[in-house]
Amino acid sequence: MREQQHQPLPRLWPFKNVFYGWAVVGTSALVSFAQVPMYGPVLSVFVNPIEQELGWARWETSVAFALGSLGGSVFSSIIGGQLDRYGARTAVVVAGMIVTGVLLGLAVMTEPWHFWGLFGLGRTSALAGVNLGVTVALGNWFIRKRGRAVSFMSIGLRAGQAMVPLVIATPIILAYSWRHAYVALAVMTFLLIALPGWLFIRRRPEDFGLLPDGARPDEAAGRPADVRGQDADGEVSFTLAEAKRTASFWLLTIATMTVFFAQTAVNVHAVPSVEDRGVSPAFSGAFVFIIMGTAALSSYAWGAFMDKVHVRWGTALATVLSAVAMIILLFADNIPVAIVFGVVFGLGTGGWTIAQTVIFANYYGRRHLGAIRGLSQLLAGPVSATGAVLAGAIKDLTESYELAFLIFFVALVIVLMAVLLAKPPRKPASAGSPPS
Repeated sequence: MREQQHQPLPRLWPFKNVFYGWAVVGTSALVSFAQVPMYGPVLSVFVNPIEQELGWARWETSVAFALGSLGGSVFSSIIGGQLDRYGARTAVVVAGMIVTGVLLGLAVMTEPWHFWGLFGLGRTSALAGVNLGVTVALGNWFIRKRGRAVSFMSIGLRAGQAMVPLVIATPIILAYSWRHAYVALAVMTFLLIALPGWLFIRRRPEDFGLLPDGARPDEAAGRPADVRGQDADGEVSFTLAEAKRTASFWLLTIATMTVFFAQTAVNVHAVPSVEDRGVSPAFSGAFVFIIMGTAALSSYAWGAFMDKVHVRWGTALATVLSAVAMIILLFADNIPVAIVFGVVFGLGTGGWTIAQTVIFANYYGRRHLGAIRGLSQLLAGPVSATGAVLAGAIKDLTESYELAFLIFFVALVIVLMAVLLAKPPRKPASAGSPPS
């Protein structure tokens, strides 16, 4: 079996006495930081400059985001099983190269269909290649410290969403143009995704004769699997077929599809919303920084919290904060209220970034995590992809985002109900031996 073939650790990893899983954590944080040009908070600072130069409607810029979200969900279902078998290294590197090429293409686009095709391809690659890849990798390398490990990936992702608009995109847009900004982001993605991904990301600790969390191999030597399918590392793993037979899988899928229906749409439209109400465009970079900076700064606390308290309760708390933020956004017509929204929404976003990875891994184990997450994202994608387009269409038709934000509040109430009903599944005793 592949797990029994011990490989040498990468030579460039200098800390030979430190568990190699932390190299995977550090790399995951770095590549997560660099993939953010394909996410809503960064796109949001490009929306008005692109529309002003090219004369596009709000829904036309939103379509690209929806296509990328839908593509990411479809390809996640295809790539998920391959990540379980071969690991995330190749997927992350190829995705990084694609995103680099996409950003260079965006710098010279002139028509809406250029944007739809290019941004759609880039976001598909980021979601199905980079994001799914690193979440599966971290789920494989950690169990007891999974929440804290994932928190560093979340810090990288949210720090990128906070800093890239403020430090790179907005200054270059104001000084030169949005086209120059996309070229700068292309250089960043190549240097921070493709190279470190190839050098340091690896499949799972068993490939190196290790166990998750850095436990010694002799601690589990000869340990028999129990009748419920417990692995030698002590975690119960479900196959994809077994996961589909549990009510929690479907409830968690409903929760994730609905939360990202709301969250990703707000990521795209929060900046245009406050600008439309009279807040200065110069505040846009700082506004995104507040939201995503809060998400980044809160990530480790969320991870530690979900390692100590059941992940379901942490997920519920993050959902409540996100719902409260929708109400605040309805009144965000000045900078102080926008800041309050940014902090509350950032806290909810930070919590959900941790929860979406940890809850599936904790409920269903790590052996088939890629396939399970891939199917869930395939089912969730069509719904979550429509949020940004719906918000853009409502704005174009009513000249206001108010109805959209009320819809998102109701959606988050549905998320809360699904999370509270999604109790941890139990593997039936008849399931037999653990999956290989």
